[in-house]
Amino acid sequence: MIEWIAEYALFAAKLATLVIALGVLIVLVVSIKQRASGQQGDDNRLRVVALNERQRQRRESLRLAGMTPARRRRAQKALRKQEKARRKGKDDAPDEVPSRVWVLDFDGDLKASRTPQLAEQISLLLGELQAEDEVVVRLTSGGGLVHAYGLAAAQLDRLRDAGAHLTVCVDKVAASGGYMMACCAHRLIAAPFAVIGSIGVVAQVPNVHRLLKKHDIDVELLTAGRYKRTLTVLGENTEEGRAKFLDDLQETHDLFKRYVGERRPALEVDKVATGEIWYGRQALEDGLIDEIATSDGYLAARMKENARVLHVTLEPRHSLLQRIGVGASMGIERLGDRVMERLEASSWQRR
Repeated sequence: MIEWIAEYALFAAKLATLVIALGVLIVLVVSIKQRASGQQGDDNRLRVVALNERQRQRRESLRLAGMTPARRRRAQKALRKQEKARRKGKDDAPDEVPSRVWVLDFDGDLKASRTPQLAEQISLLLGELQAEDEVVVRLTSGGGLVHAYGLAAAQLDRLRDAGAHLTVCVDKVAASGGYMMACCAHRLIAAPFAVIGSIGVVAQVPNVHRLLKKHDIDVELLTAGRYKRTLTVLGENTEEGRAKFLDDLQETHDLFKRYVGERRPALEVDKVATGEIWYGRQALEDGLIDEIATSDGYLAARMKENARVLHVTLEPRHSLLQRIGVGASMGIERLGDRVMERLEASSWQRR
């Protein structure tokens, strides 16, 4: 049995090597052709999905699935007639633009890396928005770098400054920099157990000076400017530098509080700007949010009000090399998951 497993593993390794080699060869050929022809394209592709229409089609599919075959055929025939009449009615109707809800998604990481896409989406919308339109941002972020989230929040401020009605929906988390973005909304909605708040600033600087000194290693830190470097990783930190660093943190916290207070004037900022987090219902009581609801529930309610809900995304155009890389990464991840599942299952069986 062990010999068979070893032979199979060797065969699998050879096959994987061959596949990888062929993949690399294909990528190189395509890359050379693209460079030779000078192929260039937009980094992102705009995609707009009418959620009302998608929901209607899926509901019809769900209803048809529960019918007998004969009844399903009759229902499909009736639906085709209804669709034809509906399209004809649209063609005959006057050109009236219904209230529109533009839906954007922002899933934030430490560096708020999706800010460029958000900025481009907002730039496009600002040229299209009408007075009765609404922009809904489905936001998920635990925060990150101050300057990164400051820029992301400034993008949402562009909508406010243009007079657009902005709604932010938080289903999971909007903390620290995420809440800095969320508070830009005219209406802030969160799920019952969404994590809200964390209005604070944190910094962490490791220092290995004593370890280096123990091994007779000197570090020279040369600066021009008294506070060019207050705390360091390698050098010896001073009380003066530490005090200046804490002053900078406090100043950043004050700016954060002022930013929140200007956008939510009814909020007692000093009461909630302790760095703590609250769940949705607690956040509602303290005035951090305006309503308890999920983004799905809110958009469904807007659909019932006959608003046209449009989901706007910018999808990156991946090169062949990127697609192969993503596919390989996903394959390796799935293989790792299966191995872990097998190990856990075998471990459970032995207990």
